Amino acid sequence: MTKIIKILVLRIIELKFVSLYEDYRCHIMQIPQSQILTTRYLNRVFDKTVATYKYYWFLGILDLYVKQGRTRMNVWEIMITMVANAWYPVNYFRLSFGKSESLYDAILTLQKENNIPINLGIRELNDLLKELILQTDIRKQLNFLQKNVPFRFLRPWINTSDDREMVIRSQTFENGCLYKLEKKDGLLWIELNPIWLTYLKENYDILSAYAYWGLTNFLQVRNPNVPNIPSKLVKREERNSLASQHEFWNVVINQGIEVQCIYTGKRLEVRKYDLDHFIPWSFVSHDLLWNLMPSDPSINSSKSNKLPDLELYLPKLAKAHQKALKIYLKTGKQNKLLEDYLSLGCTSQDIVQMDREHLLDCFFQTFTPMHQIAQNMGFETWKY
Repeated sequence: MTKIIKILVLRIIELKFVSLYEDYRCHIMQIPQSQILTTRYLNRVFDKTVATYKYYWFLGILDLYVKQGRTRMNVWEIMITMVANAWYPVNYFRLSFGKSESLYDAILTLQKENNIPINLGIRELNDLLKELILQTDIRKQLNFLQKNVPFRFLRPWINTSDDREMVIRSQTFENGCLYKLEKKDGLLWIELNPIWLTYLKENYDILSAYAYWGLTNFLQVRNPNVPNIPSKLVKREERNSLASQHEFWNVVINQGIEVQCIYTGKRLEVRKYDLDHFIPWSFVSHDLLWNLMPSDPSINSSKSNKLPDLELYLPKLAKAHQKALKIYLKTGKQNKLLEDYLSLGCTSQDIVQMDREHLLDCFFQTFTPMHQIAQNMGFETWKY
């Protein structure tokens, strides 16, 4: 009876937590309200969103105004920021945008036809896109964006599906809409409503976070098995330091164990190896110790963010970790990194004591689903 009561109490606590979380989620999904501005319409823009366009359009406008001081901008300038902001989720992290998402297909085509590095820095990417957008064929590929989103974004304020009527009615900033539309010299321009400028600048961080929160929810539904969606919306220019993970392997090597690169078979020495994310970081988005393996520095350029052959390399990875843990635990050193192995469903001590069959079973159970999901997302397989 005591056990049943304990389970019921835990369930009540769990349900209460879920309720509080939902309240919190609903609260942070609301943009900052204003008594002067029609912020309720801005909130409605993202109701029943079936594609990412509106999120990236809004983020583009925010960036061009707040970061560059632009209050008037042509649609191609905004579209460059849209492509740049969506570049990493599509090309680097391989997230699915859903079947009805033309932006996804356009970005993939743009990268392949122009052989653009998928991990190009954001500034370099923006500069390159500004050059490419001058080409007629590139404009044709992206032209669909200016036919829809600039007009549909304003519909909560101006209820019409007629684009010409939308342009005309926006001239007076009807219902306090965010911007007005203007066609001039064959280009579509937007001009921000002056009464919104202070609000956009003062609430830039919150509004950007709001858009990314919406993107997270949208993409999580379309990528249900992909870990850590929020960290994959923007490619960080600098990743976390792997100093602690390097120290773990340095201790092992200094104890006299022979650590070999599982790909080349070369013996590795302290300060003469790289730490390789076995399953690419661009998929797992973490630096847990069990997914890291010392490798020959020459491997990085060829393996990049590809998936290693599991049957060929995973047994070597598992055996190397077991051997390293045996040596490390004997030193008596305390290291919080050893807790990383708990996410494999066992402790570091458990791994040390496993026979070959159970060791491989432990690693394959964890790595096989990740490998398959990443493969389904378009990550290429690789052998040395």
